Amino acid sequence: MAISHRGFTITRVPMLADNYAWLVAHGGASAFVDPADAAAAIEAVEAAGGRLDWVLLTHHHDDHIAGAVDLAARFGARIAGNAADAARLPRLDAALAPGETIDLGGAAVRMIATPGHTVGHVTYLFGDAAAACGDTLFSLGCGRMFEGTPAQFHASLQALAALDPETLMLCGHEYTLSNARFARHVDPDNAALAARAAEVERLRAAGAPTLPVRLADELAANPFLRAASAEEFARLRAAKDKF
Repeated sequence: MAISHRGFTITRVPMLADNYAWLVAHGGASAFVDPADAAAAIEAVEAAGGRLDWVLLTHHHDDHIAGAVDLAARFGARIAGNAADAARLPRLDAALAPGETIDLGGAAVRMIATPGHTVGHVTYLFGDAAAACGDTLFSLGCGRMFEGTPAQFHASLQALAALDPETLMLCGHEYTLSNARFARHVDPDNAALAARAAEVERLRAAGAPTLPVRLADELAANPFLRAASAEEFARLRAAKDKF
């Protein structure tokens, strides 16, 4: 089901076992973020009207890019991604540097660097409506630190934390239930976290998704987003890896 928020129409597209890709439309144009499965992506675009202008890639892992070339070819869309990581991405029609934008139906979509999960990871900001953050931020958690450093990852999360609190976070995986268990373990007295965890349990028991999520809710409950320093982040990430 599509969500309308601040002039953008956002559709969550489940893929693979637990991935979410995102179809975002504005002003008659649309962009598809992280198509792992071309068939599922094509079906979603056709159901939304059959127009696709952009394919946006957050990072190079196959479960985010495997369907990009076939999806773009089907609709004549352009592929955009991080110029600094172009060697690990499909051929880019728009190789962007952090801070650069593309046009989506008259709205600016800005790419920002959010390294940590990988060194080339980026996030796409759809005005002040939504942030397609891939595997940098999950609800009540964050991605594994495969390539970056704690300082890089913490800085990336702080950049996301500084966005408008009403921004919808378009995360790349449905990991919220397992993330909630760890978050409650490290922050047991957080009332906002307890409420979110209970909500997540209800949603997942009903087979319903937990995303997108407002940044404001993550700022109140996500221990990784609330970490005060790179050192605190590193301790949390190491503990989560072993949890």
